[in-house]
Amino acid sequence: MTIIRQGSLFDLQELYDLEPTQRFEAIFSTIDIDPIFALVTKKSRFGRPVELNYAAMIYSLVARISERIPFIKDLIKRLKNDLIFRLDCGFLVSDSVPSEAAYSRMITIISESNVMEEVQETLLHQAITEEFITDDTVAIDATHFEAKDQAPPKEEKPKTEPKKRGRKSKEDREQWLVEKAEREASTPLFEKKIEDQLDVPLAELRAEIPQDPEWGVKKNSEGKNVFWYGYKAHLAVGTTSQYILQSLFSSGNLNDGKAAIPLLKGIQGRVPIPTLRYETMDAGYDFEPIYSQIHRIGHQAVIAYNKRNEPEPIGFDKHFTPTCVREHSYRYDSFDKKYETLKYTRPSECKDCPLANEGLCQKVYKVKITTDLRKYTAPARGSKAWKTIFKRRTAVERVNAYLKEYFQLNNVRYRTGKRAKVHFDLVTLVYNASKLAADRINAMLNQQQVA
Repeated sequence: MTIIRQGSLFDLQELYDLEPTQRFEAIFSTIDIDPIFALVTKKSRFGRPVELNYAAMIYSLVARISERIPFIKDLIKRLKNDLIFRLDCGFLVSDSVPSEAAYSRMITIISESNVMEEVQETLLHQAITEEFITDDTVAIDATHFEAKDQAPPKEEKPKTEPKKRGRKSKEDREQWLVEKAEREASTPLFEKKIEDQLDVPLAELRAEIPQDPEWGVKKNSEGKNVFWYGYKAHLAVGTTSQYILQSLFSSGNLNDGKAAIPLLKGIQGRVPIPTLRYETMDAGYDFEPIYSQIHRIGHQAVIAYNKRNEPEPIGFDKHFTPTCVREHSYRYDSFDKKYETLKYTRPSECKDCPLANEGLCQKVYKVKITTDLRKYTAPARGSKAWKTIFKRRTAVERVNAYLKEYFQLNNVRYRTGKRAKVHFDLVTLVYNASKLAADRINAMLNQQQVA
C-alpha cells in the first residue's frame, strides 16, 4: 500500500523512528568506508593473525553514534547480547566480537590520517550530485564541548624583570628588533593575526590548527563569563539543506574568528557549490580579513557589526547608510554586481521637505563596497534583505544543538586531541549521513506520490 505524504515531510526524527535494521541500512548506504577499511586492514601476512571484521567494526562505530551508546564497552556488550544488532553492523555469526583494545588500535590508526575528512567530502559530493545541496547561504558558528580529563593545575608564571624606563640605545633597539623578528617567525600560525591566514594554503591551515584541550571562555546570555576545559567545534552549515559543508576541530581557547578563513577556503576548494552567494555570521566574526576572504571568492558577507570604540559616523546612520541634511536615512535600492556599487535613493521624508530643491541633498547616493568591505555589504546593512539573510544564521545553531543532544558531541571519551578529533569527525559524518539518508527516503516517497 502506497504511503501518501504532502510535500517533503520526512526528517531526521522520522528516520530514527524506523526499525533499527532499516535505519542502519539507510545510513550505512551513504558512507563509503573503503578508504577507512584500506587504512586499518593488515598490509602483510606477517605479524598478528587477522581475525577481526574491520568493515563491521567501522559500521559499529557509526551505529554507536546513531544508537547513542555512550562507551565502547557498552557497544561490545550490545554486540555480544544482541544478535540482530551484530548482524546489522555486518558481523557474521562466526565472527568474534572485537575487544576494547582492538577498537582502540583502530581509532589510533585513524587518528594519524585525514581519512575521515576524505569520506566526509565524498558524501557531500554525492549529496551535491543528487541535488540535495542547493543552498545560496552558509552560516558559520562555533560551539564548545568539554574534554574527558580534568584541567591540569595552572602553572605559575615566572616574574619578569621590570622594563627599563627611557628610550633604548641604538644597539639595544637593533637587538630588540632581531629578537622580535625571531619571535614572530617562531609563533604558531593560529597565534598570529587573522590576516596572516589569507595567503596560506588550506592544507597548511588545517595542519596547523591546535587540537590539545585548553581552557576556553565566552559570555553567556546574561553577560557572565562561562569557562570550560576542552575543545571547540567550528561548523559551516548550509542554511536550507542544513548539511555540514565544512567542519574544524580545535582547542577550546581558539578565537572563533580564526577558524572562519579555513572554513571558507574549505568550501571553495573542497565542496564548491555554484548556487552559494552569502556567508552569514554573528558579531564574533567581524574582522576585516574575513570580509576580504569572502570578497575574494566572489560572495557577499552578512556579518553582524561589532562596534569597537569607534566614533559616530558623520553623515551616516548606525548602519552606515547615508543621511540627508535633516538626518533621515536614505533607502537601499539595489546592488550593481559589475561595479560592486550600492545604490541608495532619497528618503520618503524628503518628498515634502522644503530643502529638497535647494541642492543640499542628492536624489541618488552610490558607494562602492570596496571602500570599506566591513561597513558596506551587499545587501546593505539594515535593509530588509540583509535582515532576512542574517536570520538564516540560526541554522548553524540548530545543527550545533543536534550534534550535542542526539549525536553525542558532548560525549568525548578520549584523552588526547587527536583521538577526540576522530570522535568529532565521526559525529559530523553520521549527522551528514543521516541527512542524506532522510533526503533519499523523502525523494523516493515524493516519486511514489507523483506516480
